[in-house]
Amino acid sequence: MSLDIFWFLPTSGDTRYLGKSSSGRPATNEYMRQIAVAAENLGYDGLLIPTGSSCLDPWVTAASLVPVTQRIKLLVALRTSLGGPTASARQAATLDQASNGRLLLNVVPGGDPVELAADGVYLAHDERYEAADEYLTVWRGILRGETVDFAGKHVKVEGAQSFFPPVQKPHPPLFFGGSSPAAHELAAKHVDAYLTWGEPPAAVAEKIADVRERAKKYGRTVRFGVRLHVIVRETNEEAWAAAERLISHLDDETIAKTQANYAKMDSVGQRRMAELHGGNRDKLEISPNLWAGVGLVRGGAGTALVGDPQTVAARLKEYVDLGVDRFVLSGYPHLEEAYRFAELVFPLLPGKKPVTLSDQVITGSPFDGRADQQKKTGGAAA
Repeated sequence: MSLDIFWFLPTSGDTRYLGKSSSGRPATNEYMRQIAVAAENLGYDGLLIPTGSSCLDPWVTAASLVPVTQRIKLLVALRTSLGGPTASARQAATLDQASNGRLLLNVVPGGDPVELAADGVYLAHDERYEAADEYLTVWRGILRGETVDFAGKHVKVEGAQSFFPPVQKPHPPLFFGGSSPAAHELAAKHVDAYLTWGEPPAAVAEKIADVRERAKKYGRTVRFGVRLHVIVRETNEEAWAAAERLISHLDDETIAKTQANYAKMDSVGQRRMAELHGGNRDKLEISPNLWAGVGLVRGGAGTALVGDPQTVAARLKEYVDLGVDRFVLSGYPHLEEAYRFAELVFPLLPGKKPVTLSDQVITGSPFDGRADQQKKTGGAAA
């Protein structure tokens, strides 16, 4: 079985160290294009383009990447609480045409209530999922080529349609992640792939079983993926040292303030992430090689697989054995770590090709070829 391996686009900025340091990188469109081109050349299957008030707009960012990439999929955040399904369906069809069928959508019904209020959204947690259900019912119908009349609690349209069909039929695939019962029900009813943040395998297995059972009610099947950070080095010792360096600039005050802000959110997934570490930096390995240090100050996905290539590949396989066939990965800084993961781990994953040269003398010298020839013949250079 071939795995789909996606990389993450840090549209709110990038860094070498979490916390205050001098290593921050601004989220420029030029840097996003640099990461996107690198990820495509390395053989990643897709790019997750996130959403949030601190992020570059995901749709504009995705459109800017179309001319500089040819193969890689673009997984773009679809905010069902902002805007209407008719206009969004036209956007999706247009971007799917422009990218020649490379668009994927990541459904985002919720988020931070404070951030949502700034956008004029005041729906409670479960109401956001009710609205997302109605939104996706209309959105999917439009992209199937139907003329849709719908009158719901949150969405009402008459004669909604799109005159621009997408390349992918019936519509670009829908991805989604959420941990509440309402989220699992939405996934079962509407989406093609359910993504969970990187929890221990037993917890992920419970989520998969619940979504799979709910999907049966609708006569549907859902694919599964895991969103994780990765810290891979040539040895386990180097990897754990890199993990410690990543949080070496963090102080207890910053961690406490960040965790207090996250505690105000109504996201079940965010609560589950926080419970993995409890704000305690002394107990961060929550499962073999699964490290919760990122979540001390980062919202959303807060765990990383840490280890040498063989160890990380083995941990990924544990998720695969549960039914997972795709991973959305990231690492700090995202440009360098995209290379590192591909070079070290791709040769150990099904369906992925090695991206490095082997058994050659390479120094960057214009005379490398002569050195390699000397090695083969046993002769000496004149």
